[in-house]
Amino acid sequence: MKKLFRYLKPYRLFAVLSPLLMMGEVLCDLCLPYLMSFIVNYGIIGEDIAKNGVASFLIGVFYPHGGYTNLALIIVFGVLMLVVTLIGGFFGTFCAYTAARASQSFGHDLRRDAYRRVMSLSIEQTDRFTTGSLVTRMTNDIAMIVEFVEMLLRMFVRAPMFFLGGTVFLLTLEVEFGTVLLISLPILLLTLILVLARAVPLFGTVQKRLDRVNCVVQENVGGARVVKASVQEAYENRRFAEANGALRSINYRVLRLMAIMNPVLILVQNFAVIAIIYMGSNSIASGVGSMSTGNIMAAVSYVTQVIMSIMMVTMMFQSVSRALASAKRVREVLDTEPVIADGVGACAPEGEIAVAFRGVSFRYPDTVGEPVLHDINLEVRRGETLAIVGATGSGKSSLVQLIPRFYDATEGEVLVDGVPVRDYKLKDLRLKIGFVLQKSELFSGTVADNVRWGKPDANDSEVQAAAAVAQADGFVREFADGYQSAVAEKGASLSGGQKQRLSIARALARKPEILILDDATSALDLSTEARLRGALREKMASSTVIMIAQRVASVRDADRIAVIEDGTIRHCAPHDELLRISETYRDIYASQMGKGGAGV
Repeated sequence: MKKLFRYLKPYRLFAVLSPLLMMGEVLCDLCLPYLMSFIVNYGIIGEDIAKNGVASFLIGVFYPHGGYTNLALIIVFGVLMLVVTLIGGFFGTFCAYTAARASQSFGHDLRRDAYRRVMSLSIEQTDRFTTGSLVTRMTNDIAMIVEFVEMLLRMFVRAPMFFLGGTVFLLTLEVEFGTVLLISLPILLLTLILVLARAVPLFGTVQKRLDRVNCVVQENVGGARVVKASVQEAYENRRFAEANGALRSINYRVLRLMAIMNPVLILVQNFAVIAIIYMGSNSIASGVGSMSTGNIMAAVSYVTQVIMSIMMVTMMFQSVSRALASAKRVREVLDTEPVIADGVGACAPEGEIAVAFRGVSFRYPDTVGEPVLHDINLEVRRGETLAIVGATGSGKSSLVQLIPRFYDATEGEVLVDGVPVRDYKLKDLRLKIGFVLQKSELFSGTVADNVRWGKPDANDSEVQAAAAVAQADGFVREFADGYQSAVAEKGASLSGGQKQRLSIARALARKPEILILDDATSALDLSTEARLRGALREKMASSTVIMIAQRVASVRDADRIAVIEDGTIRHCAPHDELLRISETYRDIYASQMGKGGAGV
């Protein structure tokens, strides 16, 4: 938690003012029962005010020559109570403002840095955290910490001051009242310790169960179409019910433990009030001591304030426990150093060899067995179109993901323009590359906004030009609002082929040196794909194109075709030559282009 408090430094003025203002509010609240005792003792009962130095001084300010009546005493001290209440309200209002300003600004900065760290993590690291857990950490966990900071700036001053101030004022009324506290407080503190000792370890479990609920919800909302198509609503409802039930159970355990405190506090408080009234009434009836009706009433108020301060402490410890569990989870994100980090900042001119793989091997983190890729040696010339084919799971996507450093090679090195990719700044490297993934990801906004993701400063003509090459301009113009038409979240309002073409347009808008199409045309019909390949050859002649495809018809016109088998490149040659030398390629060709094949 200490590490997170550095986010309060820019707002230390508000963070310091808030406790000071709270002190003023508490002092005003502590003065009210004292003033009330003056009204009862001297205004109603009519005791001699000269016996109390504070009361006689205050009335002397308004009546320096005496001559006041009991009604005047009630009015004077009543007005003073009203003034003190207004001053306390002023302090309380501004304390709430300064505490909220400091805590919410703290939360804003913490959430911003946590989000930036999440965005800087590699795919491997985000997968390890899981999406649901990251969402919980960014929202619920940070909200818990913000709530704790606000409580720290207010309750951490209010509770101790009520406890100490109420005790002092109570003892000034009558020392014998202190015995009530000596009996009450150990009971309360023992109950508090026993409850929190069992409740605190459960707060971390609550957050983990909440992670699970978030994961299930995200999976089901994101995959709603698959769930409905497979008629698995009942199964997913059961899965959610299981996760939700586990969260409810752990929350029940925590709340049952915390619920013990409230009745114990109320019970002890009522017994303390009864004890004070009993002691005071006995003293007044016997005529022994200096107790009075007003003092007993004030003592009841102070005992209530002292015991309620224990209730505040209970709330504080509950908030502290939750905040510590949440802070640990948020700190795990902030302390995670990206495994894919910037290089020294190498800069290379465009060379004859755009991309090169030299002795590359790769295995996914935390996996065992044979590597996904091994002994990869390949050079892709500038302006060349290289196609990659192979069986499912042969490592095609893994190979191209090494170029923009979504993952780093386990052995060997990958070079872009003759420079190892590890030496580039990540931004500089990825600006050279346009990458279209297997799964098309679109964002809520307009069509133009989605295309501009590739180049934020692209003008309308550049957006339209990129869409035209991607064969998207035609269907976009058929929309009611054209390029200003809204795209639903994740492109739900578009077909698979439309989403793929807009994703390609987004990559083309940047005019990248290297264009990678990872099975990005699988949803296009052959005629549309043929027009797309023709437009790419015409408009992107100077760019290097690396494309992964399952259909021979999609790759036969490439300059070279790399055949991946068992995690390594078996052959790399033009289509006609591969038909002669590669049995694997011939099998793929025969299965698709032979009699009755899907590609005829």
